[in-house]
Amino acid sequence: MSAEAPETVATTAGALEGRELEWAVNTPELLAEHASINSSIIRTRFPPEPNGYLHFGHAQSMNMNFSLSFEKLGVPMENRRTIFRFDDTNPDAESPEYIDSMKRDLEWMGWQPEKTTYSSDNFQTLYELAVKLIKKGLAYVCDMTKAEMEAQRDLAKRRCAARAVGVDPDVEAPIPSADILPGRNRDTSVDRNLKLFEEMKMGLHDEGTLTLRLKMDFDSPNPNMYDLVAYRIRYTPHPHAGKGWCIYPNYDFTHGICDSLEHIDYSICTLEFETRREPYFWILWALDMYRPKVYEMSRLNVEYTVLSKRRLLKLVNAKYVRGWNDPRMPTISGLRRRGYNKEIINNFCTEVGATRSAKVVQMAKLFHVARLTLADTTRRAMAALDPIKVVITNFDEEAAKVGENGMTFEVQNSPTDASLGSHDVTLTGTIYIDSEDFKMEDDPNFYRLTPDKPVGIKYHGGNLVCDEILKDGDKIKMLKCHLDSSECRPKPKSFITWVPSDGIKCEVRVYDHLFTQPEPSDRWEEELNPESEVIYPNAIVDPSVLKLVDKKDVNEWKSNQALQFERLGYFVVDIDTTFDSTTKEGKLVFNRTVSLKEDKTVKKVSSHEEEQNRKRVEQQRAIAASRDIMMTIDPQDLFKLAPEYKDKFSKFDDTGLPTHLADGTELTKSAKKKLEKDRAKHAKKFAKNSK
Repeated sequence: MSAEAPETVATTAGALEGRELEWAVNTPELLAEHASINSSIIRTRFPPEPNGYLHFGHAQSMNMNFSLSFEKLGVPMENRRTIFRFDDTNPDAESPEYIDSMKRDLEWMGWQPEKTTYSSDNFQTLYELAVKLIKKGLAYVCDMTKAEMEAQRDLAKRRCAARAVGVDPDVEAPIPSADILPGRNRDTSVDRNLKLFEEMKMGLHDEGTLTLRLKMDFDSPNPNMYDLVAYRIRYTPHPHAGKGWCIYPNYDFTHGICDSLEHIDYSICTLEFETRREPYFWILWALDMYRPKVYEMSRLNVEYTVLSKRRLLKLVNAKYVRGWNDPRMPTISGLRRRGYNKEIINNFCTEVGATRSAKVVQMAKLFHVARLTLADTTRRAMAALDPIKVVITNFDEEAAKVGENGMTFEVQNSPTDASLGSHDVTLTGTIYIDSEDFKMEDDPNFYRLTPDKPVGIKYHGGNLVCDEILKDGDKIKMLKCHLDSSECRPKPKSFITWVPSDGIKCEVRVYDHLFTQPEPSDRWEEELNPESEVIYPNAIVDPSVLKLVDKKDVNEWKSNQALQFERLGYFVVDIDTTFDSTTKEGKLVFNRTVSLKEDKTVKKVSSHEEEQNRKRVEQQRAIAASRDIMMTIDPQDLFKLAPEYKDKFSKFDDTGLPTHLADGTELTKSAKKKLEKDRAKHAKKFAKNSK
């Protein structure tokens, strides 16, 4: 069998078609076998790695694999199947906590998989297939160190680059030793490799000493074909498989095989995996297994968030947030705690869609979908976040005018849906209004209560007139007001909400963007928004919600009671709630999901500030682009290929470290030492990015 790279076949124009390879072409026998198993069924899979909590990106993937892909393909409902698979091949990063949270999140999102599987359930089969490749002469046990593999990879890339521009690779990048390229182990015997692989499985070798590599193609323009590592030694118990294994297959070896074993028709992933097509199809070709179609879509990026698991983990571990389910986090758990239900998230993903074009979605789109979804389904209530006590001095007189129950008003739970019923609110002699509804000094643009301007009081219909202000230092302690229900009272410009004296005390958390910048940069920790969570510890809500907010009904794995606080926004009961509706003891906590209306207040900025903002955005994008380029540069090539070092040096030692400047001046020892440190930093980032 030849492992040389096939020519790329022209892309087909149909739905969910991508770049095709000759390796991807199934034989008639494989197609017939697949058709006999799937018949009219079309099957996809949702395969997260359990090394964190599901987030926005996973929500998009779920939407695509469980719904949108079938819509694009025109598959009837009865023929749609999706497998929920844990791609659990890395025991060092995975945990039962993550597995459990993913199961619960998927169920909460409303998706129903055909079945739930684990890549680790195929460990024995994967091992047997690896043995099959060894027997075919297409896999070998390698004892090269990490540094040697990096040097090998670098050399193969430089030789490929030389061939691409018509330069003799033996002149531009000569092979110093066959030990490096193709490698001292590549052409060893099948018997030797079978023996060593069995010893790896039995635990007779230390971590990092041996790997199983695939005999692929060092002449390929795709570095992912440079003899990928298929197995490595890890003495870490597996969270699902237990302690039975000390060798684990790598992702690239595993996921294509699992796709084939599970009779997947469409393997859908994000665009960064596009260059993994070659190894994906090569492995299935080498094993003569069915090859699913592969489609790559752009990754979902949302403003004011980060979706990198490394950064999300840092947010949690550094206690920048309350945990994985903090309402500011882009995780499914965080979104649910914030008050976004499954309809909001799924509708948002459907609106965003799935394409191959890179994009950053505005957070305003999520807010818009949330408002549309919550507007017709959420029960109304009145609340004051920062309450001011108001004593109505003529309350008894006004109450006498209307008689018994005259100060109790029936309020529709929804002004647009009578089926949601109603509740009563009772005006009392002491009420609470929000501090935002009162100003000491009148303002022609302020339409609420001031000492010189009355305001309408909602549901009662009369005017509230301020007579006296009692203060404790600079803080307003109480207002003394009277009601004006006379026929000749002035018509108010607005009506304010209020909470009666028997309102329920609560804590309200109002959330804003986690970051100050729409697209957080490499300095993202400095761009955290210090006002992303504002807590109102002394808020109060009207007592009509009493039976809706009991702790017994609060659960972190479901959508909790949502309410619309009139004129304030949409809120949800938080899982920190310990309130007992019978005893009225314990803490009641609400989170704001979204404001009632989009904040259209525009901060006035000078032309200089506008120009500075524009430059900052351009700089961030340039830094991001530069970072992406840097992550493709092997540490040994850093000083030859990195833009910041380009054309600065004329000579290098065998490791790629510069020895002379461009003008021929020899570098000092201290200059070389500094460059060595720079390369070490880059090597660390490069290694982390390559995992």
